[in-house]
Amino acid sequence: MQDPSTLTPAAARALFRSGKTRPTAGWASGFTQANLIAVPEDWAYDVLLFCQRNPKPCPVLDVSEPGDPTTTLAPGADLRSDLPLYRVWENGQLAGEVSDVSGLWRTDLVAFSIGCSFTFETALAEAGIPLRHVDQGRNVAMYVTNVECRPAGRLHGPMVVSMRQIPADRVEDATRISAAMPAVHGAPVHVGDPARLGIRDLGRPDFGDPVDAEPGDVPMFWACGVTPQAALMASRPPFAITHAPGHMFVSDRRDSDYRVV
Repeated sequence: MQDPSTLTPAAARALFRSGKTRPTAGWASGFTQANLIAVPEDWAYDVLLFCQRNPKPCPVLDVSEPGDPTTTLAPGADLRSDLPLYRVWENGQLAGEVSDVSGLWRTDLVAFSIGCSFTFETALAEAGIPLRHVDQGRNVAMYVTNVECRPAGRLHGPMVVSMRQIPADRVEDATRISAAMPAVHGAPVHVGDPARLGIRDLGRPDFGDPVDAEPGDVPMFWACGVTPQAALMASRPPFAITHAPGHMFVSDRRDSDYRVV
């Protein structure tokens, strides 16, 4: 297979549709990736309000009509099959991970596509800022924090963050570059001591893989689109489908579309 970073979004989605399963960091460089959460229609307003009240971890890029598995982010794509790995939830419990949810999709499901920090990684890489998880061939490390999101209706839960080890002399650059992309989480929510977020051990992420730091690196933490999954676990809706952490929807939108300055 060719270098995943050089694939077109359509080619990446075709691979996932055929059964390829792997994290999408570094895939289809320059194109926007998105988190997915699909819930029954009677929970959709709670999710929409939760996202509106917590825009840093949950920036909404698109919302489908009930039962519709398509998205304006990539006309012709299918949200039921075009992600590399899905999670199925029942009453807040993880019921399984599958590579295709076509047989589980319901006519009342409303799908939310939520901005992903992989999107601003292209800009970080273009600026020469190293991405340790990409270099190490690992999924990004994600952690549940002690920061509670603002609740909405029946939905509540803690914020999840993604962590990147950034050289100390590039922390300011990474902050500035990501801040210019608020639709994909924007600036970091914390830099430095993980204990301030309630994270006890960076070597034991709640989602994703541990990532090795290089000498002089500083951990930087961005709000993460896995936050709705933490809310599912806390709020226990009867049914939901999400992406598996780090296994995103690769859209046709360009990362540059979401730069505001």
